[in-house]
Amino acid sequence: MATAAIIGGGVIGGGWAARFALMGWDVQVYDPAPESERMLAEVMAGAERYLPMLYDTALPPRGALRFCGSVAEAVQGADWVQESVPERLPVKAEVFAEILSAAPATALVGSSTSGFKPSDLQDTCPELAPRLMVTHPFNPVYLLPLVELVPSVRNAPELIDRAKKVLTGIGMYPLQVRAEIDAHIADRFLEAVWREALWLVKDGIATTEEIDNSIRYGLGLRWAQMGLFETYRVAGGEAGMQHFMEQFGPCLQWPWTRLTDVPDFTPELVSLIAGQSDAQSGALSIRDLERQRDNNLVALMRALKQQGTAAGKLLVAHEKTLVEEPADTVPLITQRRSVPTDWTDVNGHMNEGRYGQVFSDASEAVMTHIGADAAYIAAGNSYFTAETVIKYLNETHAGEAFTVATRITLGEGKKLRLFHEMRRESDATLLATCDQFLLHVSLETRKSCPPLPEVAEKLAALAARHKET
Repeated sequence: MATAAIIGGGVIGGGWAARFALMGWDVQVYDPAPESERMLAEVMAGAERYLPMLYDTALPPRGALRFCGSVAEAVQGADWVQESVPERLPVKAEVFAEILSAAPATALVGSSTSGFKPSDLQDTCPELAPRLMVTHPFNPVYLLPLVELVPSVRNAPELIDRAKKVLTGIGMYPLQVRAEIDAHIADRFLEAVWREALWLVKDGIATTEEIDNSIRYGLGLRWAQMGLFETYRVAGGEAGMQHFMEQFGPCLQWPWTRLTDVPDFTPELVSLIAGQSDAQSGALSIRDLERQRDNNLVALMRALKQQGTAAGKLLVAHEKTLVEEPADTVPLITQRRSVPTDWTDVNGHMNEGRYGQVFSDASEAVMTHIGADAAYIAAGNSYFTAETVIKYLNETHAGEAFTVATRITLGEGKKLRLFHEMRRESDATLLATCDQFLLHVSLETRKSCPPLPEVAEKLAALAARHKET
């Protein structure tokens, strides 16, 4: 079990703590703010609900999480230290000095800074410099995978690779920035859009809500899946990016934007924007907005996962590292996961069609267990479901963790019969059952046939054990 030290437990630090803990790391947190434990508990509650929804398998056992009374205590025994204190160099310098004095000499140190270059940070503590890099995440850290990994020339390639391995291991996408630059990559885009948005509000062209709508209903959806350049490539039609550049390149000479000019940050402009923002979103609390944001992110990222693209492709790859072969128990535990938000209906509980998916996934786990796996199917053999009888016994809600236990009640020749029990993990309440009958088929003839000998033998042996127990 690896240990992460989180120095600064605010919105970003708390997100880091949740991400590490839910990915199986022990986490030690230091934050002197009076309300830090309460605020971190709220972040953890959100992460515990939403992060498991991204995956179709159980996450690793949650690591221990504890608050510490000092930086020195928090970094004791740490493999990774994440600094997320305010963006003031003197404050960070003090923290780095304490980390240097108390953390193991092998511990990597990441800074969540959104603006400082790694060399700026390393100059404040030269002895720590070889192990100190910028690891800038995005809120909420426990859901969004991007982290800008910015090393300097003082960071050895092997330590950079080690940092990438840690970040990838907790489900993140480390984007290594090729050269040091203030604000890295993503925040420079955000700053440019933010400046233009300020002018549009100040000049009375649009309100805060209208600007947000232009993003959420248009370019935001495109950017979420294709980014900037790929979006423009598609805009160029069959001729691609070259045509787009030739057609729209001259527009760059037109005075469309005011990005070279910044509006004065006057009290009047601040009041105007704050008032419009209150009118737009003030009826909802921050917690309400966070829940709305997280519900939407889960649904969007799961949709991308179903298509195997963009952030969903990352989820698919990471999920494969989490899936474990069911232990050879009676019954077999064929599913351990949480109910995602996009599985619920108008009544607020899991849609009955999703129970079919759960039990289908459970039967596929059995098939894999007896050797009827992806390679077996690719070779032209499989099991098809001929009949299911599902009984819905209790409501199942979004965010609830559940398990499916499966018994083999028949395993003779081309016939396979399974009985699944789906239970809520927190109290073992029986939520649903499924009696499922499958036939072995040839994918070439699409007709039933006996399984190949190696699968038949495993199935018969397993069925005999289940019958005896």
